[in-house]
This record gives sequence, structure tokens and C-alpha cells, in this order.
Amino acid sequence: LMGSPPRTISSRTLILSVFTAVLGFFQYGYSLGVINAPQRASTAYQIPFKTGLCPQGPSTLTLYWSLSVSIFAIGGMISSFTVGWVGDKVKAMLAVNVLSIIGNLLMGLAKFGPSHILIIAGRAITGLYCGLSSGLVPMYVGEISPTALRGALGTLHQLAIVTGILLSQVLGLDFLLGNDDMWPLLLGLSGAAALLQFFLLLLCPESPRYLYIKLGKVEEAKKSLKRLRGDCDPTKEITEMEKEKQEAASEKRVSIRKLFSSSSYRQPVIVALMVQISQQFSGINAVSLSSERIDTNCITVGLIKPNILNEFLQVFLVEKTGRRSLFIAGLIGMLASAVAMTVGLVLLGTFAWMSYMSMVAIFLFVIFFEVGPGPIPWFIVAELFSQGPRPAAIAIAGFCNWTCNFIIGMCFQYIAVRKHWRT
Repeated sequence: LMGSPPRTISSRTLILSVFTAVLGFFQYGYSLGVINAPQRASTAYQIPFKTGLCPQGPSTLTLYWSLSVSIFAIGGMISSFTVGWVGDKVKAMLAVNVLSIIGNLLMGLAKFGPSHILIIAGRAITGLYCGLSSGLVPMYVGEISPTALRGALGTLHQLAIVTGILLSQVLGLDFLLGNDDMWPLLLGLSGAAALLQFFLLLLCPESPRYLYIKLGKVEEAKKSLKRLRGDCDPTKEITEMEKEKQEAASEKRVSIRKLFSSSSYRQPVIVALMVQISQQFSGINAVSLSSERIDTNCITVGLIKPNILNEFLQVFLVEKTGRRSLFIAGLIGMLASAVAMTVGLVLLGTFAWMSYMSMVAIFLFVIFFEVGPGPIPWFIVAELFSQGPRPAAIAIAGFCNWTCNFIIGMCFQYIAVRKHWRT
């Protein structure tokens, strides 16, 4: 798919559809990274609040800034429970883009009103969009992808995230948009990606599985398959969909309560929750923030570069090596890198060359994160469960991920700011 130029309508349509879908994760990554960019300015934590409408002082600024960071995750927590219901609606991804456009518009206009209120409201609405998108995008990509490429294309979610983070870090540099005059544009710029996704979705086919299994539109499902696969015979995939449809009809939809109470689902539920918890509590966000102790802003931007390069390798590794092996290898590598990074940071004041050791450890930490703990949790849940329990499983896994995201966003700011005010 990625090794040669597309020669048929099928490859072009599939590439366009996957690219358009993962723009939702690009916005997620941009929203994660952009809120930290103004903190690197000389007036840290104060740029968005210079209008005077927000009370000044270390504790108040920390509270408002922590809320600005964490409210994004609260929006995601709330909307993650509605993914199954929204996903049953036609053109769901098209409709939810409205939330992203509204949220980014509020942040873009923050300088003309009570800035802290507009930023917090905009972040909350953008979080609602990202919570829905983080569930809808893997479903859509998985349903339109050929079976042989499903895992590889699933890793593109994480590539879109780190690309969004990188762009937000670059644009957030002081001489670009991370300054007193341009910060509203910086915060609201991902609305452009929402507009792009909205118009590109009009060119993308509906999911064949959705058309066939949910709506029973056989001919439309065949037409969609031909657009995605070319002029090949869709009979084989239609037969697979028919079998899946019969299994779905014979298997009742499982509620969240039954998912936890039934012993038959216990092991996959534990796995689904643990991969989400390990992804968020792996320390990747803390490493991104603490990297500023080692060098200048360029280190923060450079931190993301191996992320993107590694994602291209991950596309091919995930189908060759397997999910479990990559996830375990990634966690072990992160553990070793974290130990080396900690030693380097502790001895940084004693030995100047320890900064290089810490930089290498950070780069390795990020690379190992992208080997497994980064991308795999986004698509593994759908593979662990059949049609009946899948919607409930995706809902609880998404809620778990966003809850951990909220805890980190709310608590880590106090840890970082406490050190900032002391120094």
C-alpha cells in the first residue's frame, strides 16, 4: 500500500478514506500538545490570561491552567460512552466535526472575551469531539480496510497523533505562534483540520460493513467495496459480512454491567482496561514536559521526531510480530529507558555530559512507546470482542483511557508548576 504509487481507484479511495479518518486523531494530538506550548514562553502560564479578566497569582493561574488542560479529557470521558450510539448513525464522523469547529472557534476568539472561560469551554467541546472521534475512527478504518492490512492501517492513528503533537510544538515556538499576539490562532488552528476532514468525508464511501450489517443495503455495500477494492469480485467479503451479520443477530448486545459480571468476558475486559491504563500512565506525557530540564525548546520538538519515523516502521511490524510481543517489548524498553533517564537527570548537576545520556534515554523512551503501548490500545479492543459485547467494551475502554488522561492532566500541572514557582 505504501511502497508503490496507487494505480487504481481502489488504492486511491482507500488511502483517501484512511487519511481523512485519521485527521480526527491528528486533531487529538494537536489538542494534546498545543496547550503546553505557551508554558514555554517567558511569562509561563500567563499568556492566555493577560486580559486581566482572570485573577492573577500562582495558585489561581495553576488552577485555571490545570482546568484548561484537564477539561479536554472530561469532554472525552463524557462522549466516549456515546460512541456506540453515535456510530450507528449515518455519516457520524461528518456530524461530529461540528463540535471541533465550534470548540476551536471559541479558543480562536479567546482574546476578545473572558479568555480563561472561552479557552476552558473550547477545550471541553473539542474534548467531546475527540472522545467521539477516538472511537469512531478505529471502527471506520477497521471496517473499510482489507483484512491483511487492518492491523497495519490501525497504527496510522498514532502516527496522526504524534504528527499533530509535532505541528503544535513547532507552531508553538515563540517566533511563530507561541507569543502574546498569536496564541489564540495557535489554540484554535486545528479547526482547519476539522474543516478539511468535513469536506473530504463527502468524497469517502460509507463503510461496507455498516451498509450491509446495520442497514441491510446489499447493493450499496457492493458499490462501496468496489470503490475501496477496485473491480475485484466482492462476493468473498460479502459472504464474510453475511456470516458476521448472522452472528450479530444471534448474539444479543451486551450491556456494560453484564460485561463486568460475566466470567466469560473477564479476561478480555482486564486486558482492554490494562492496555489503556498502561498507555496513559507509562509516563510519556511527563517525559515530554520534563524534557525542558535538559535543553531548550528544540529538545521538546526533537522529542517527537523519532516518534514519527518509528511509526512508519510500526506499520510493517504490527502484522509481522504480533500485538502482544510488541506491547511487552515496548514496556520493557520504556522501563530501561526510564531508569537511564532518571539517573541522568539526578546527576545532571554533577556531570554535564549526563544531559546527553538523558536525551538519548528520552528518544529511546519515545521510540519504545511507539513500538506497542502507543498505537496498539487504539485498535486492540475491537479485536478482542465479538459483535455483541464490542460496543460496551469500546465504551469502557475509551472511558478508562480518557479518565487516566484527565488524572494526568490535572495532577501533573501542579507538580510541574510547584517546581516552576520555586525556581
